[in-house]
Amino acid sequence: MKLLNALKATVVASLLSTTLFAGVHGTHWGYTGHAAPAHWSELDPKFFMCKAGSNQSPINLEKKSIVATKGLDKIEFSYTTSASSVVNNGHTVQVNVKEGSFIKIDGIKFNLLQFHFHTPSENQIDGKNFPLEAHFVHASKDGKLAVVSVMFENGSENKVIKKIWSKMPKEEGKVGCGLPISMIKDILPKNKAYYRFDGSLTTPPCTEGVRWFVLQDYAHISKSQVQEFAHIVHGHDNRPVQAINARKILK
Repeated sequence: MKLLNALKATVVASLLSTTLFAGVHGTHWGYTGHAAPAHWSELDPKFFMCKAGSNQSPINLEKKSIVATKGLDKIEFSYTTSASSVVNNGHTVQVNVKEGSFIKIDGIKFNLLQFHFHTPSENQIDGKNFPLEAHFVHASKDGKLAVVSVMFENGSENKVIKKIWSKMPKEEGKVGCGLPISMIKDILPKNKAYYRFDGSLTTPPCTEGVRWFVLQDYAHISKSQVQEFAHIVHGHDNRPVQAINARKILK
């Protein structure tokens, strides 16, 4: 139990770090070549779950296989604090959020730590990748993790994304200034209905036991905005979909 708690503390500490997803103890990983997702488990013993795990993320959500249920709680959103910084960590652009914002689900309070982006989307819906996906990463006091995912489809320019991109450092390792509260809340669609499944972090060390909530409604983004982000991450920063195995997807 002590070891498990220590591992949870390590994961949460890394999620709070402005160098999130830069690897554990400096281990280099990425999305192409020898550092690509297919090789993550070979790069560091701490990344073993990237291959050995049975509940890995992302996944393809097939609507015909999703189980509709009335027993799911609504997610209570309370995003009331501003962003402290916008970081280019070499793998994504991450917006760190000041303490005080949270969601409540399953009777548990999950504090919002940060949110970041992937292009194309990591999760798929009926085999479709979206141009962009945002992950809002949360942790409870005892180290439980929850991610709220928002998909972006092609459309008109997104005013909120435009302001975030204006703070987006062009060079790896650089930190930009933060954002007001409204910038965080306004990314989310009005309808908060969701698909739910058990999964993992989508980057090393691929820790499992993560509650995933993929919002059913989409946001929109222009092609030029996607291209601007893709240039920052050198083309793409998405892990391929993983086997669902025995998991159920609920809505």
